[in-house]
Parts: sequence; structure tokens; C-alpha cells
Amino acid sequence: MVQVALYQPEIPPNTGNIIRLCANTGVELHLIHPLGFAPDDKQVKRAGLDYHEWARVYHHESFSVFMQQMQNNRIFACSTHGRRIYTHVQFQPDDVLLFGPETRGLPKPILEQLPVEQVIRIPMLPNSRSLNLSNAVAIIVYEALRQYGFAEQI
Repeated sequence: MVQVALYQPEIPPNTGNIIRLCANTGVELHLIHPLGFAPDDKQVKRAGLDYHEWARVYHHESFSVFMQQMQNNRIFACSTHGRRIYTHVQFQPDDVLLFGPETRGLPKPILEQLPVEQVIRIPMLPNSRSLNLSNAVAIIVYEALRQYGFAEQI
């Protein structure tokens, strides 16, 4: 099943919402440190409600450690700088969806490590900056699940 990775997330409620999404879909969540908050922050817990115990959350001390552990997976960087629309990807079960921090997105050096066809975006109106992180994660996760036929969710 597709996995989600958050690179240095900054806003606790977004991460809590994503934990809840992952718990309800069976998607694994990877948090790449440093985080902009403590993992046990009360805002993370509040947004995630009581779903934390059902979510599979993994912590990685750095991006390089994360990349080592994911070396056998295709990684799709989700960025407003992507040229490829997320619906034009045929997702595979071991794919990883990588999202950047809320205030700045994924840094250019990270985007440059991936093939250009693996930097994807959600279409928006011209001059729009970005969507809320937890909304963006939900949009792309559910596209991947739709492509799988919601096999584990039904």
C-alpha cells in the first residue's frame, strides 16, 4: 500500500490530521526529523483524536536515513513545482508520497534527487500558493487507493 512521508512537518494539527487519515486507510506514515514540534504535542494528539494507536508511524532521524530505508521504493515528491499532475501517475503498492513542511515545501536539493516525472502536483488556479498539507495528503492518498480499487478499505 502507498506510504506517506512528511519531511520536517511544522504544524502539529496537520500531522495529527494525517495520522488520523493514515489510521483510517491503513497507510503507513513516516516522519522525517527534525520536527517543528514534539511528537507527543497535545495539538497532534487532539487533531488525531484517539486514532494514534491504530496508525503505523515511523520516525527517521534525517532525510538521508529515510532515503536509505526507502531505497527500494519509488518516491513521489508532492510539490507546487511539479510538472506532472498526480492523476497522471499509475501508483504502485510500495510507492511513497513525500510532502514538505507547510511554510516552505520541499527544498530544491531534495526535489533534484528525484526524476522529474516523480515530482507531482495538485492542479490549482494560477497564482495560488498551496493547499493545506493534510488536505493535499488526503487528495493524493485517496487517488492511489482509488487506483487500487480500495482493496483493503472495503
